[in-house]
Amino acid sequence: MNSADTSLQDLEAWLRRHAAVAGAPAWWSDLAEAVAGARDHAALRALAPELLDTLALLEELRADADVAAACVLHALNGCGVAVPERVLRDAPHLADLIEGQQAAEKVWSLYAARTRHGSAEGLRRLLLAIIRDLRVVFILLARQLARMRAAAALPEGERRALAQLTADIHAPLANRLGIWRLKWELEDLAFRYLQPEVYHRIARLLDERREDRERYIAAAMATLRAALAEAGIAADVAGRPKHIYSIWKKMQRKSGDFSSLYDIRALRVLVDDVPACYAALGVVHSLWPPIPSEFDDYIARPKGNHYQSLHTAVVGPEGKTLEVQIRSHRMHAHAEEGVAAHWRYKEGGGNDAEFERKIAWMRQLLETRDEPEDDAALLAGFKTDILEDRVYLLTPQGQVLDLPRGATVLDFAYHIHTDVGHRCRGAKVNGRIVPLNHQPQSGDRVEILTGKTAAPRRDWLAAQHGFLATHRAQQKVRAWFKHADLAANLAAGRAILDKELKRLALHNVDLDTLPPKFHLHTLDELLVALALGEISGGQVARALHESHAPPPSAPPPPRAPKRGKDAIVIEGVGNLLTSLARCCQPLPGDAIVGYITRGKGVSIHRADCPSFARLRARDPARAIEVEWGGARGQAYEVDVLVRGYDRKWLHKDVTNVIAAANVHLLAANARVDDSSGLATMNFALRVSDFEQLSTLLARLSAVPNVIEARRLA
Repeated sequence: MNSADTSLQDLEAWLRRHAAVAGAPAWWSDLAEAVAGARDHAALRALAPELLDTLALLEELRADADVAAACVLHALNGCGVAVPERVLRDAPHLADLIEGQQAAEKVWSLYAARTRHGSAEGLRRLLLAIIRDLRVVFILLARQLARMRAAAALPEGERRALAQLTADIHAPLANRLGIWRLKWELEDLAFRYLQPEVYHRIARLLDERREDRERYIAAAMATLRAALAEAGIAADVAGRPKHIYSIWKKMQRKSGDFSSLYDIRALRVLVDDVPACYAALGVVHSLWPPIPSEFDDYIARPKGNHYQSLHTAVVGPEGKTLEVQIRSHRMHAHAEEGVAAHWRYKEGGGNDAEFERKIAWMRQLLETRDEPEDDAALLAGFKTDILEDRVYLLTPQGQVLDLPRGATVLDFAYHIHTDVGHRCRGAKVNGRIVPLNHQPQSGDRVEILTGKTAAPRRDWLAAQHGFLATHRAQQKVRAWFKHADLAANLAAGRAILDKELKRLALHNVDLDTLPPKFHLHTLDELLVALALGEISGGQVARALHESHAPPPSAPPPPRAPKRGKDAIVIEGVGNLLTSLARCCQPLPGDAIVGYITRGKGVSIHRADCPSFARLRARDPARAIEVEWGGARGQAYEVDVLVRGYDRKWLHKDVTNVIAAANVHLLAANARVDDSSGLATMNFALRVSDFEQLSTLLARLSAVPNVIEARRLA
């Protein structure tokens, strides 16, 4: 009987043992029967040793029965062995675990076919994004280690390819999760097959000194145990193995040789709690002099993967350097098994906050692009699930790109390159043509269809159409219109500005005062910003109000100004009667002038009033300078015109808006032109100032069917 037959029998026995566990689902027996019935299946016989090793590693990681069952089911599917019907019927909860393994195989295929555009880090992030149950990561790591252990029998090319995949994908994942017992072996085996000469040279150096090192460590352990016992500290002391890849990395980092390393000889001390850790550190430093530059406190400042321990290097017996690691038993469990040591599997179906917190943490660790430079910053965001805000998409060449969740295929085009976005005419997602506002999901392959010339459309900027969700893409479209279609932008902006001026019945406004209010230099820049939607009509209305207000008054002349009943300040004239001219109905905020009438005091006009211009031309001596005073609580009459397409309740909706704006309605007149269907409404209103009128006109313009709402000059 060969080893493959033995492994298949052992696999069957392993399944039957689990089926016999109290409370095990009945379908476990079906899995064992399926394996027993496939003894002549060549693919399963060949896979059995690797599968057994994988299951043993999962047991070391304390994975639950569902994880082991999903691992077996995926192997049976891959070998073409029929899965028992009862398993499919009674264990639907295993679907995510099985689909996650299938998704991972797609990532491995992308890795094998990746071009120079490919990225191992991008593939790690894609893997995380497309698996729904993160326990799949433990299956992937355990199975890869089992493959690496058996890789010596593979042809050279296959062995190196497997080792490179391990170095690029699996070892970094194990490191991020802090699963040291898998990490060090994955790294060592990958290093052994990728750089065999360097690996064997370091191994020989370790072997040549093994006997002396073991004798030295045994003596140091005995000395330290005695010192800790004398101090009343309960501790387990052991020699700590150093793996070859770690030695090589440290030699590279410190640009030194093998003899310069401090931690070839190392001890590990395990105690009950954190106070005991620091007490043990004091014993170590009192026993042997420490090397100050080689002390690290990972308890106070844990690593990004939540690793905690005290690391110190001392000058030990015989003047030789010795590294000592001190940690609690709980910290040691985490250091050996990482997140797996704290994994809590949900039973029943109730919510488990701790379970969800661990999932969020795993996602954050795996999402991190590089080794964190600031562990505290990472831990500060411990409960934040960064991944959920991103989608991970594939280009046709296999490159992984991430965008904010909700991004469209047009956003994807602009993310690739600005020119690709400008020339975008359509898109395919997984080979199917989709509209430009389609939102792809993680794992989708997106292909952008382009034309020969750049031709963005203005409606891409309209939020209601949903073509662009990212600010970056929107800015690129705006920039294109800003530079490629300047004349059209100026015309569109001028139309918007003219509409605002007409709505507010403003004439002879000094427009050059507007750009500085928006931190712009010229009026053309303001018009372009209006056309591109960077400045809204409401902002322009407010700026027009500020620009149209009179400048601060000059210092008063020797004779103090007087205030009329309408809070009008008349410069250099006695206490005269004032009245607001009916021809232009000035409001606070309007630039105003005065005209001395015969027997009616001073008539106050807007500075741009045509009637005043005729009066001043006839008798210039009667024109005087006036300005608004500081009185509050005044009310001013103004006539407003509202036009729109007639419909039921139109007049009611308009008057409701007037009432809601806290504006007093003095009189109203409405008529409908039967031939055109246009309704014309004239209102006499009492408002407090120009700003209140501007706000009211904007609200009236937004009423359905209203086509214009403006102040009558």
